[in-house]
Amino acid sequence: MARISNYIVFLKAGIKQHTDTLVRMSRTVSGWILKSAKQSVNVIHREKCHYSKCLLTQQQVKWRSPSKSKAVFQKWLCYPVHEINFSGERSFRQISSENDVQFLLSPSQINYILRANELSYKPVEFNGKNPSTVFKFESNQLASNTPCEDRRSAATCLQTNGHFFGVFDGHAGSACAQSVGERLFYYIAVSLMSQKTLEDIEFASEHMKPMLPIFQWHKHKDDHLYREGASLYIDHLRVYWQELINLDNKTGMSVDDAMVYAFQRLDSDISLEAQVPTDNEFLRNLTLQVAFSGATACVSHVDGVHLHIANAGDCRAILGVQNDSGAWSAVPLTADHNAFNKAELQRLHAEHPPSEKDTIVTDNRLLGILMPFRAFGDVLFKWSRELQKSVLQNACDLEPLNIYQYSPSNYHTPPYLSAEPEVTYHKLRPQDKFLIMASDGLWDMLESEQVVKLVANHLSENSLQEPKVSAQKRSLGKMYNLLLKRQSRKIPVPDQNIATHLIRHAIGSNEDGEIEQEKLATMLSLSEDLARMYRDDITVTVVFFNSSAIESYYKENTNS
Repeated sequence: MARISNYIVFLKAGIKQHTDTLVRMSRTVSGWILKSAKQSVNVIHREKCHYSKCLLTQQQVKWRSPSKSKAVFQKWLCYPVHEINFSGERSFRQISSENDVQFLLSPSQINYILRANELSYKPVEFNGKNPSTVFKFESNQLASNTPCEDRRSAATCLQTNGHFFGVFDGHAGSACAQSVGERLFYYIAVSLMSQKTLEDIEFASEHMKPMLPIFQWHKHKDDHLYREGASLYIDHLRVYWQELINLDNKTGMSVDDAMVYAFQRLDSDISLEAQVPTDNEFLRNLTLQVAFSGATACVSHVDGVHLHIANAGDCRAILGVQNDSGAWSAVPLTADHNAFNKAELQRLHAEHPPSEKDTIVTDNRLLGILMPFRAFGDVLFKWSRELQKSVLQNACDLEPLNIYQYSPSNYHTPPYLSAEPEVTYHKLRPQDKFLIMASDGLWDMLESEQVVKLVANHLSENSLQEPKVSAQKRSLGKMYNLLLKRQSRKIPVPDQNIATHLIRHAIGSNEDGEIEQEKLATMLSLSEDLARMYRDDITVTVVFFNSSAIESYYKENTNS
């Protein structure tokens, strides 16, 4: 996320330079961006910039990954085998510097950029049982930061047949979002397991015996992985399930409790990992970077008609509902945990002395710095000053770290930040058609009702635009004529991935909701420094429900 920004300093020293850049762009880009130059102050102070950067400093360095990890149960955990490069080099961007802005992207280049991170999956039936209530999911991601600070996860639990989906919005770097995206599902899954299942897992782990994996992961080929941290992550997960075994809970936790315990336990492990000395330089740097960065998280668990959403921060989940008359509505399943949530303000004030009432939240930010009031990591808002100083001093060499060091004023009674999620339960109905989960990069641009309408219209348009040709008449000539007819009507080829469709509209639509190709091309061509002024990292996952399976559930339960 674009939560860390030098924009306050930039306003004082460099606004003229960027305005001149926009003027040079005027020959090739649409007028909307030129008009917005006069509003730069307002843009820079948009609520999406979740960290106030005026107090922060940053060191950019390169990391060199050590040799391969010897994680014992990596295959059991089903981690994909991807190497991660800790280089500080910039990733590919179509226009890499403001002086290069000369030509608008072509439609094919726009589509290439927008569709590069598309991901979709359609579950299969399990052992001949009733079809899943999840028909399919589609996801996509568009970076503003380099590298992207958002992460996403999707997996099918092989122990319960439940489906997990997660969106993780990082700030102060991507390290915490990366770690949480890899680990949180496992913490929830073991919390749900019966004592017998946990004992079987522990026996297999103790005696080095093979066993079936917990998850089938659904990942994009370019998704990152902290492969070198897998051994550490497995060790701490094992400690957690050993503690669960000692609780003597025969049936496992409820989904609500499992989500709450998993969020809090993982956040505690992230904190402890950064405090434990180690001779492994890579792991030391990794654990510190994870703990000192932060991430908000929104996770959904779908098991039959039972939908649970756990949210900590300002990612958002909404339900697309179609009533009997065909009208659509957006049903919120999460609440943003920030200064605009009165209940959150009351909770925060109740946890600290009355003397801090006027200093806990200033300028709608926690201690005047952080926008979300709940997040993983962010130990600068959780540890005492003494602990922070001790950990950083013991690290000795901070040069390889990419962390932000600052000292919030009025820091008296930590912790000020929590990773405890707010859990919502919803029993799916036949009229519940899809679930949309996204980082705040989407919600900064589009309202919930707009998003549901875009998905609904896209579904309708796709069904209308499909060539209706019987199997007997599928000749090349017939198909060619249909294509010519479509071209003559100037019907654009729609995005097959609905998440791409939403991202396209988020950054390229005008006030009337229509796509402006020039605006879209410009937003995708901006250099990193300019891009973060106008949009955040955007991650979207849309889960489509199987209405027939949901209807069957209610029929069976009515007849029984």
